[in-house]
Amino acid sequence: MPERTAVSIGNFDGVHVGHAALLRRARELVGPPESGGRVVAMAFDEHPMTRLRPEAAPSILTSFEQRAELLIQCGADEVDRLKPTEDLLGLSPDAFVLSLIERHRPSVIVEGPDFRFGRARAGDVRTLAELGRRFDFDVDVLGPVSVTLVDQSIVEASSTMARWLIGHGRMRDATITLGRPYELRGVVVRGDRRGREIGCPTANIETKQHLPGDGVYAGFARLPDGSHRPAAISVGTKPTFGDLQRTAEAHVLDWEGPVPEGRPEYGWPIRVSFTSWIRDQVRYETVEALIEQIGRDIERTRRITDAEDASRTITREIPA
Repeated sequence: MPERTAVSIGNFDGVHVGHAALLRRARELVGPPESGGRVVAMAFDEHPMTRLRPEAAPSILTSFEQRAELLIQCGADEVDRLKPTEDLLGLSPDAFVLSLIERHRPSVIVEGPDFRFGRARAGDVRTLAELGRRFDFDVDVLGPVSVTLVDQSIVEASSTMARWLIGHGRMRDATITLGRPYELRGVVVRGDRRGREIGCPTANIETKQHLPGDGVYAGFARLPDGSHRPAAISVGTKPTFGDLQRTAEAHVLDWEGPVPEGRPEYGWPIRVSFTSWIRDQVRYETVEALIEQIGRDIERTRRITDAEDASRTITREIPA
């Protein structure tokens, strides 16, 4: 049975609902794998701006490994890693497409209306359609995907929009735009140990991902043993103690710790996902006042995450 291959090229940062729509369309056009359909996502490992204009490169929502996992979950059969080298970024639109044809021999290329490619971003979807006629592949352009946020405003799903929402602490809106809660992945590093001193130990997370806006959030932590536990997550400085460095730290509820069995105290992987914003960062006059507020944060986190777990259970039990 002859193979039909659909290709989509991009950064795919965050793998939001618009990216998922591209891959669904690609699958519709070539059919399922058992009938010879193949969907390839060609994803840049590092945004091209990190080479072209590093000072203007956006912070990342997902590592390449996260993106690859999510793209496969969204329907890609293969994720082809593109390194933004000078050679690759210097290719003309024609040469870039010829290299793509050599790698995957696409039947169709599926892109959004703002797709640009080739040296100095000289190629657009019209260029791509012209090249398709020359080199015998189809081009399918999918329109923007819009989402309705919590306040009923309608926005176009994009990595830029998701980044803005996350940076402003709007985690429920970010969930709508991404199609899932925003997740930070990192490793646990030594902090100032103040949380432990005041009876609320936290895991300090070192990550390269875009941090949410300063505040306290309810969410979940996934530990190396695979357990998925509620967590109160603090992002920002520690104004009560005069610290200026922005960090992310998670207090995992009902977890004795201090570390997973058999692992060193620091250096182990952790994932935290954000369900909702609880409050701003506040400077308290006394440590005792901070401790009281942390207790309220934990109880609110428990209520929010219990409701989330109940909602997931009900959803799973509803017949398809």
